[in-house]
Amino acid sequence: MRRTGRLGVLVLGGTLVAGCAAAQKGHAPVNGMQVYYEVHGSSGESGTPLVLLHGGGSTFETSFADVLPALSRGRRVIVYDRQGHGRTADVDRPFSFRQSAEDAVALLRQLGVSRADFMGFSNGGQIALQIVLSHPEVVRKLVIESAMFSREGADPAFWAGFDHARLEDMPAELREAYVQVAPRPGDLPTMFRKSVDQMKSFEGWTPEQIRSIRAPTLVLLGDRDVVRPEHGVALYRLLPDSQLAILPNTDHRAICQPPAWVPTLITTFLDAP
Repeated sequence: MRRTGRLGVLVLGGTLVAGCAAAQKGHAPVNGMQVYYEVHGSSGESGTPLVLLHGGGSTFETSFADVLPALSRGRRVIVYDRQGHGRTADVDRPFSFRQSAEDAVALLRQLGVSRADFMGFSNGGQIALQIVLSHPEVVRKLVIESAMFSREGADPAFWAGFDHARLEDMPAELREAYVQVAPRPGDLPTMFRKSVDQMKSFEGWTPEQIRSIRAPTLVLLGDRDVVRPEHGVALYRLLPDSQLAILPNTDHRAICQPPAWVPTLITTFLDAP
């Protein structure tokens, strides 16, 4: 048994003890990895934590630093770096959406969380879709941000770009964020190559699979996003219980630094009965 974090969260065997204020960080054993995670905020009325799933090639900070303080007011928010990203060292297996979904669920089990809300940005949104399809019992609500359910979600030029992608094409802020926190900074080229291969092999999900999702879902994207607005509308129409928000004058990076009202939009959706 050990005590850690700013507010003295009690941790027993790596599990967050119910009823304690959340200010916890550390590594948890997950499917052969040591996954770095943090728990922010405190339990709200529902007690349902929110899990944030970062984008490809990112850390959780580069995807969510601007919204994390607002989202963690009145609720527990769990953030973590997935395989080969940020503070989580890579292991000898490819990146895949299915494996990332299994890792997310395994991490929640380590933290003693049986059900959660999930918000995924970009690749994280695709992981969220895989989670709800593979483990619907774990999901209460979803926020799918700038993510696609099929290859029709982006222009053909987007997919063709992966055939000649170079490390130098990776946004400088993502490269710098990785090097600053990675346990093995020299793994950056491997992380980049695995990320490219994951997108090249992306198949997505059928309309029938998307229609089977029962969790209430907020579809969120920018009008200048990598994901085409019409694809966001298609996802919204396929989901049985969904809402749609398209942010004006917003591209794939700007949506990570949204106007101050966007976290309120998200929390209002999550807090609704």
